[in-house]
Amino acid sequence: MATLLSVNVGMPQDVSWRGRTVHTGVWKSPVTGPRMVRRLNIVGDGQGDLAGHGGEQRAVLVYQIESYRYWQDFFGRDDLEHGAFGENFTVEGLGDDEVCIGDRYRIDEAEFEVSQPRVTCFRVGMRMGEPRLPSLLVAHHRPGFYLRVLTEGHVSAGGEIVRTARGPHALSVADTDALLYLPGHDPERLRAALDIPALSPGWRESFRSMVVGAAARPAGIAVAPPPVWAGFRTLTVTDVVAESPSVTSFRFAGDDALPAYLPGQFLTLRVPGAGDPVPVRTYSLSGDPDGGRYRISVKRESHGLVSQHLHAHLRGGDRIEVAAPRGDFVLDEGSEPVLLISAGIGQTPLLAMLHRLASEHSEREVWWIHTTHDAVSRGLRPARPAAVAALPRLLHDSGTAPRSRLGHSSRTTHCREDREPGSPRLGRRVRLRPGAVHGRRHGRPRRDRHRPGPHPYRAFRVAVRDQPRRGRGGRTPAAPATRPARHRPRGDLRPLGAHGYLV
Repeated sequence: MATLLSVNVGMPQDVSWRGRTVHTGVWKSPVTGPRMVRRLNIVGDGQGDLAGHGGEQRAVLVYQIESYRYWQDFFGRDDLEHGAFGENFTVEGLGDDEVCIGDRYRIDEAEFEVSQPRVTCFRVGMRMGEPRLPSLLVAHHRPGFYLRVLTEGHVSAGGEIVRTARGPHALSVADTDALLYLPGHDPERLRAALDIPALSPGWRESFRSMVVGAAARPAGIAVAPPPVWAGFRTLTVTDVVAESPSVTSFRFAGDDALPAYLPGQFLTLRVPGAGDPVPVRTYSLSGDPDGGRYRISVKRESHGLVSQHLHAHLRGGDRIEVAAPRGDFVLDEGSEPVLLISAGIGQTPLLAMLHRLASEHSEREVWWIHTTHDAVSRGLRPARPAAVAALPRLLHDSGTAPRSRLGHSSRTTHCREDREPGSPRLGRRVRLRPGAVHGRRHGRPRRDRHRPGPHPYRAFRVAVRDQPRRGRGGRTPAAPATRPARHRPRGDLRPLGAHGYLV
């Protein structure tokens, strides 16, 4: 028999934490006597972050005394009082591996329905003085869960908890939490979760996106190597570098040197405070794969909640939950030439590839063509010179045209002359015209120089000339002041995956 041991409430307050002020209602204290439970909240209770806590789908937070005992042993503490995990109901029984999404329970006058697992965020770690706690709650399958209120009424400590209905598919709270936050997603379980009417809309949308993403994966793509650790691991932000007005790099370190990754792989981050449920985002690794630390470079998007949050709030010394490097868009081994093509922030995985080639003193012929909207948006320039200088046979870009504009601009790349006899000539000039964007309007192909198509880098026209174009009379004319001379295209580059292009 499950029992309600304590009803805990608390109003939001401002708390100083790591040099900033956090508005939070995670501090809850037990109350005596009956307490009215409304559809949106318990009377006398409040939340500081309404985007992630409270409301109809998360009216009441439940945590078990059995988990209290588990964490007391884990941390070696004996000072944990009811409400220490920010929960409204401290209960005996109702384990996360037993309670299922959609289960219904009656306590005294009120009836409840299990809507979703707890959304763990840094505030519970702040409340407990244990920064690792948010990731540990997920990794140890003890998140707790939320209830929606079906029937309002008074409840009090000591009340018996009676299950009145069982949720469909018997998908437990622990399994649901792992389905979103841990690797190895089972497609059948994802579809089962979407078939549970009681699951909150935020979690439902996350699972729907995962199902759609899995179905859209092209056939024949290589299987990614297994991750070097399971689940999420808490890493420390060691450095924050503003590469440009819109791009910032974040470096992470662990207690020990982090394992090497394959150049081109990405990290998965859980970002509390940026949405509900806690958003999970992937960012390409842009640093040295063998350096013992990880680096990502994030472009701040005007409508990107997570990128805006990282730029505004993530600072050196902060802790963040990170899953092991993954992905199969990686640099192949061998001696064949390497063609790298990128646009804007899409250069991040290619930088890791250049680092790897440089560290191996590779003799492979490397072509790297990169373009941006303009000089301001170029970004990540400080990361290039070391990797570029270490490769003796590299064609690389030389800069951004100073008078470029979106929809009509060109980039001219140069290469080194130190080639071996018989090797392909690398002294050619390559012009890229991002303005040559292909799209369709009313079923007809179009090329609009001044208004790019649906994606400004959807297609490039590339022309290669061994000799400069000569004008009339055999003289080489000066380049026009406003835009480059036209040329005959030799081919198109078609998108291949998130960051690659197929010639």
